[in-house]
Amino acid sequence: MYEEVEISVEQASDAKVLIISVAARLAGMHPQTLRQYDRLGLVQPGRAGGGGRRYSERDVALLREVQRLSQDDGVNLAGIKRIIGLEQLVGDLQQRLHELEAQLDEAYARIAQMESPYSGRDLVRQERPSTALVVWRPRRVSDK
Repeated sequence: MYEEVEISVEQASDAKVLIISVAARLAGMHPQTLRQYDRLGLVQPGRAGGGGRRYSERDVALLREVQRLSQDDGVNLAGIKRIIGLEQLVGDLQQRLHELEAQLDEAYARIAQMESPYSGRDLVRQERPSTALVVWRPRRVSDK
């Protein structure tokens, strides 16, 4: 009766466009289960102007993961919430790591440019040669 749809969390959209009945059908759950998961904080759907819940493809993929952890692995909802939080933290830390690696690469590139003999700049600041004129007069033997 229902067509099976495969959604991967990594490639899923964040657009909150699915109403609760469609999201429940795609996740293979009852709409009341989605409401309960919202109250528990497992999934955070968006809200429409009238207050109705709106889910994204990523939310549906997360709901499927919650169902898998609960039914197949026997994890309780508190444990699932902790797992979701830790996975989010790992994702955030990986993103920050990529940002810092990019900044480090830029810094190395700037250092390499400064150290390059063709850059035209010295690492140590040198004083400009003076254009002052120095007059030197030898001492005469009689000046002693």
